[in-house]
Amino acid sequence: MQTDIAAHPRAASRTEEWQTRVDLAACYRLHAHYGWTDLIYTHISARVPGSEEHFLLNPFGLMFDEVCASNLVKIDIDGNVVEPSPYPIHRAGFVIHSAIHAARPDARCVIHAHTRAGMAVSAMKCGLLPLTQHAMLFHGKVAYHDSEGLANQVAERQRLAADLGDKPVMILRNHGTLVAGESIGQAFAMMWHLEMAMQAQVDALASGQELTLPAPALADKISAAGFRPPGTLRSDGSISPLGNLEWPALLRMLDRKDPSYRS
Repeated sequence: MQTDIAAHPRAASRTEEWQTRVDLAACYRLHAHYGWTDLIYTHISARVPGSEEHFLLNPFGLMFDEVCASNLVKIDIDGNVVEPSPYPIHRAGFVIHSAIHAARPDARCVIHAHTRAGMAVSAMKCGLLPLTQHAMLFHGKVAYHDSEGLANQVAERQRLAADLGDKPVMILRNHGTLVAGESIGQAFAMMWHLEMAMQAQVDALASGQELTLPAPALADKISAAGFRPPGTLRSDGSISPLGNLEWPALLRMLDRKDPSYRS
């Protein structure tokens, strides 16, 4: 009787890890495509499927459009590289991402960014305002963490995790933004809508015009209809497109543009 290698648990685990690598590399390429990079200094991580507490991080020193599935670096929660790699990892990347992955098993993908709008809102005492539908998706779901410097001290991990709590989004004061998604596709979609919300807020405040704020009930309603665990059914039996339908479309765009992220 012939054995199906793909059915072997170890082979299945390797297949799941490779798919995670492909999706994470795609996420890096999308950040490059949309201009959400800070040269080589921000990072996106993904938890490796399996019982071990390992996650993937970008090779420090590469531009995001150079990241591909095979050159992502696998590390453990203590920052040790667990598979041979010619690349180092960014210390701040390890500190920030290990803090969230260790505290939040549901956080399969963590994105940390220094976009222009994100840094601007991170410097505002008001934080993220519910000015638009994009912003209201996150009403009541945003945490805040005061800057402690360059985020390269392991001691900060406990405070990062405590400040995030169970929320999916955190604004790092005077620094940038962070999202924790239950899938790579969901994390990217959250960052997209968050970035749109922050850009609109910066533009609205810069206009000098009197602004209108929605009733709290409206913000609550839109937030409740927003991001949910992947596969969650709505009351009508359908699945929200948020964090679900966008990802396959984005991958198709990347494949037309440059499929080398899959290598």
